[in-house]
Amino acid sequence: MTHRILVVEDDQDIGDLLEESLTRAGNEVLRARDGQRALQLVDDGLDLVILDIMMPGMSGIETCEQIRTYSNVPILFLTAKSSTLDKTEGLLAGGDDYMTKPFSEEELHARVIAQLRRYKIYKEKKESGDTFLVGGKLKVNEHFNEVSKEGQQLKLSDLEYRILKLLMSKRSKIFSAQNIYESVWEQPYFYCSNNTVMVHIRKLRAKIEDDPAHPVYILTEWGRGYRFGTP
Repeated sequence: MTHRILVVEDDQDIGDLLEESLTRAGNEVLRARDGQRALQLVDDGLDLVILDIMMPGMSGIETCEQIRTYSNVPILFLTAKSSTLDKTEGLLAGGDDYMTKPFSEEELHARVIAQLRRYKIYKEKKESGDTFLVGGKLKVNEHFNEVSKEGQQLKLSDLEYRILKLLMSKRSKIFSAQNIYESVWEQPYFYCSNNTVMVHIRKLRAKIEDDPAHPVYILTEWGRGYRFGTP
């Protein structure tokens, strides 16, 4: 199956390398060298965005935030910055994963395949019949990213939605950071993965809680993990 992948990279050599590798794997590749052009190319037929962070004009972070106002397409950040703070900033902006430069072709394809697989499942479930999880003021569609609070739609990233759905599906269970990461990201858990989970929990709380500093839906069980609580 051919997937449409948008590569947003201002470095011509890196962009050519990405296009050649992804095309060889059977994908259709679109190119943009800046954020403004990328925003013009993102549509419902796109399956993945590979987005550089350091670009002239609109940065990758700003571009990602703009995309998230109208699309849930997976976004894989490509960055020369490798600090935890830089990665956290990308995740908070709405990114789904990140890859640091320089990168191997094997890592590129592994991360691309993982994102495409999750997005395919998301789109297939979106076309099926609707069933919902309800807790307090929240209503969550079990098949695709549709979440509301008191009837008002909430804009959650795909990862935030998957975390919320996981916690709501087994309300008596306490999920460790490792449980959440391996279930939602579908990748092996490493120590640094704990910070990734914490970032997404914090951003999820900011969107669903009346007072994120005193959450009633996403509760922390200190030393153990997180669970869903119904106020």
